[in-house]
Amino acid sequence: MTTTKKKWDLMALATIPLIMTLANSMLIPVLPLMQKELGITGVQTSLIITVYAAISIPFIPLAGFLSDRYGRKKIILIGLTLAALGGLMSGLAAWLMKDHAYAVIIAGRLLQGIGAAGAFPIVLPFIGDMFKSEEEVSAGLGFVETSNILGKVLSPVLGSALALLIWYLPLLSIPVISALSIIAIAFMVKSPKQQQQEKVSLSSFFKSIKETFAEHGRWLYAIFTIGGMIMFVMFGFLYQLSSLLEDKYNIMGIIKGLFLAIPLSAICLASFIAGKIIGQSKKRMKWFIVCGITALAVVTFLCALLNIKALISLIILLFIGGVGIGLALPSLDALITEGIEKKQRGTVTSLYSSTRFIGVAGGPLIASLLSDKMTMLFYIFTALGAVSIVVGLFAIKTNQTEADR
Repeated sequence: MTTTKKKWDLMALATIPLIMTLANSMLIPVLPLMQKELGITGVQTSLIITVYAAISIPFIPLAGFLSDRYGRKKIILIGLTLAALGGLMSGLAAWLMKDHAYAVIIAGRLLQGIGAAGAFPIVLPFIGDMFKSEEEVSAGLGFVETSNILGKVLSPVLGSALALLIWYLPLLSIPVISALSIIAIAFMVKSPKQQQQEKVSLSSFFKSIKETFAEHGRWLYAIFTIGGMIMFVMFGFLYQLSSLLEDKYNIMGIIKGLFLAIPLSAICLASFIAGKIIGQSKKRMKWFIVCGITALAVVTFLCALLNIKALISLIILLFIGGVGIGLALPSLDALITEGIEKKQRGTVTSLYSSTRFIGVAGGPLIASLLSDKMTMLFYIFTALGAVSIVVGLFAIKTNQTEADR
């Protein structure tokens, strides 16, 4: 099967990262408004993002195991349904409740995060199952990662626009957009034959994880580390930038959303191009990762060192950093998906998604705690970037990943 013949399946699967990203990232530009409406602190506000990602972390490996055992499509549909129900709970609480609204919103976000664990992380191994050639897998992963980043580009504008109508409308929109993805997956996606595998016990599942990491060595740990660090920097920066645009530059509403979309557009464009270029070349993947992280680290270092006050200069630097993230993400996806056997792919890519969600959960929380110490925050981002560069250079061996194919 070629990507052309499977284009409708691929497009339906691409709705999952798009919609799951919208369900989380479009809340970022309206968090300051939610803080005022709910009468909560900055740290409590950051938890609206953090709990969604944090609860996903332990459930993602379980979802990977279940997808290996019972089928990717079934687990994805269950996950999307739970995400829709959680979004509905949060939206209704914000709309109808006066007392304890925040607690119920958090409970809904927890349920939504459990659902998300069974949705987007399963897409990566599903793409690997759909195609035989590594070039098609790379192109498919690049398309899906671009959809993920496109969701991030649309999120600030859409979230800001909806909040202009009613502040809690972004929360209420989540079950609606989740339902659209459920319909697309149910009717447009066919489960590949390769997905039918011998059922294994939970003990065998954990044994398989241990064996996989022992077999593939340090390059696998490197991918996990870099993926988590990139998401930490990206979501921490977005949270900080959202508050900065309002507090320092007095930019709000849709205009604020458009400013947030600039660096995200850079990530989207670079991800799309990188997915097309990397093909089957493990060496190219490695250097896209290293160069992308280097660009990001240089940008955060300049932000910390120069204490930039001009908004246009800050946005230009963020655009360059976004390009760096966009180069790295599809290359990370391709390395980990193509370097693992299909029978282990659901489990390993789910664990990889868990590390990315650790970054998503930690970024906004740390940024909120250091909201008055922005220079220190940028230096932390730079240090994480430097660690990722070293890890990428010395732990990812292209000849080693070739052998793992």
